[in-house]
Amino acid sequence: MLIRDEQLEKFLLDAGLVSPRTLAEAKVDAAHNKEALALALARRGTVSEDDVRRAEAYILGIPFVNLKNQKIEYATLSLIPEPIARAHNIVAFKKNADSLEVAMLNTDDLPAIDFIKKKTGLTIVPRLTDDLSIKSALLLYQKTLRAEFGELIAKESAALKLAPEGSGSTVGEVDAKELKRIAEDLPVVRIVDTLLKHALIQKASDIHIEPHEGEVLVRYRIDGILRDAMTLPRAAAQGLAARVKVLASLRLDEKRLPQDGRFKADFEGEKMSLRVSTLPVYFGEKIVMRLLREGASGFTLEGLGFQGEALEVVHRALRQTTGMLLTTGPTGSGKTTTLYTMIDILNTPDVNISTIEDPIEYQIARVNQTQVKPDIGLSFAGGLRTLVRQDPDIIMVGEVRDNETASLAINAALTGHLVLSTLHTNSAAGAVPRLLDMKVEPFLLVSTVNVVLAQRLVRKLGETREKYFLSRAGLAALGKSINMERTLAALIEAKAAPKGTKWEKVPFYRPRAGEGEGYEGRIGIYEAMPMSPTIREQVMRGATAADIEKQARGEGMLTMLEDGIIKCAQGFTTIEEVMRVVSE
Repeated sequence: MLIRDEQLEKFLLDAGLVSPRTLAEAKVDAAHNKEALALALARRGTVSEDDVRRAEAYILGIPFVNLKNQKIEYATLSLIPEPIARAHNIVAFKKNADSLEVAMLNTDDLPAIDFIKKKTGLTIVPRLTDDLSIKSALLLYQKTLRAEFGELIAKESAALKLAPEGSGSTVGEVDAKELKRIAEDLPVVRIVDTLLKHALIQKASDIHIEPHEGEVLVRYRIDGILRDAMTLPRAAAQGLAARVKVLASLRLDEKRLPQDGRFKADFEGEKMSLRVSTLPVYFGEKIVMRLLREGASGFTLEGLGFQGEALEVVHRALRQTTGMLLTTGPTGSGKTTTLYTMIDILNTPDVNISTIEDPIEYQIARVNQTQVKPDIGLSFAGGLRTLVRQDPDIIMVGEVRDNETASLAINAALTGHLVLSTLHTNSAAGAVPRLLDMKVEPFLLVSTVNVVLAQRLVRKLGETREKYFLSRAGLAALGKSINMERTLAALIEAKAAPKGTKWEKVPFYRPRAGEGEGYEGRIGIYEAMPMSPTIREQVMRGATAADIEKQARGEGMLTMLEDGIIKCAQGFTTIEEVMRVVSE
């Protein structure tokens, strides 16, 4: 913080923003949690971070600027590269003859100020601002990009050169050479580069390029939701496909069969790896690119959304040296990210970690990662069979898909290895019948599996949100889906509500009307089921998934829905979003 707690305390009292009693309670919380007073006040909802920044500006005598809806010249805005602006929350908004005024969330960020000073050769004059101002200014980068893209399409689409269609079913060598030439044409190169840059700024996880009869539709998956991004002329289809194939080292003359590849890109210092998949469709080839940010490391379990008893269960499981830890959920629920985070925690110099994956999403230092290649006979089972002869301490299997892989993973866990893997089931309890379906013997299952997780990803609320309380009817409806008493107890234990709180006084949050969708980013909701002695007995007796889940809940397991409701009360997401994802 820029100011001492004593200065903030005096200002808040003098300004009448908080009562002496509230301030005293916040000081106790801050001392107990070993955190700054401002954080304790913000967590209690007494003041916002923006209120604190305004107080800082007043106390320190630094002007406070509000950039929301303010017009900033693009020439001034672009003096700070967008990745720097986003990473450091700093925006150039006014250029004078020999100085540049910048709005910041933290005027103590001296490295950022020094970088901009060296880049521009101007004297940097810092100003304090708030989150909404920074977000509003950062949107201007996107608007200029859209304008740039529209201008590019208008100027360059007429210059796109078509490759000959060939005979339809067979494309000759001449056509392949022609396609390669088109892929290197400047208009095509610029369109693909701009698509990638736009997707990176929008924080998209996937780019879909879909040829239709009269146009090419481009869609981005942002926060798990697929959205139309733009349409391109039909003439661009072949050139775009050829350009992406060249980047991913795929065969240009193969249009009849699907292909997979990957390539790396670097936009203004931000590196990303792209997984490419092509699929023949009626009007050409559909292309899907998965964006994997190479700098996306350093996740923590808490940062992913683990908390309370689920967090403790996972940490206890990771301290084991043998056995299995499984994470379950549908495709796109964040299972791989959870596994990578666990690997990152376990990745110390005294252990040998080996993985067998399809595909390798991120490269991790000091971890031996193997890519499955079914076309040459390297399957999960085959790779795993070799891994156990490589003296590993910890093994990660990307997915248990079949009987052979399940059997080998179980045997690896039995013979002194810690095995991490994923399954496609809808709940933690559902992993048991799934493994039994794979012909895993019940006595082997209960001897090896330590913990089963289930997870989903929900969209996070942005800053533009409003508080509300559930009506009696709303609480009654909620009570049909969750254990209200246990969920409230967990909410109080997480310090998201004071002791003695009733559900009627628990605040929930939703996007503020007229402020767009109101979501930004995603967070996980989880359930963690340890294999207790009682659950092991149930598995041996052939209990159903429903019986196992009932027993786990009786032993204190919070379901994904209950964990989601707790996150709703903490302001991370909305009840509607949790219900949408869990029902899916």
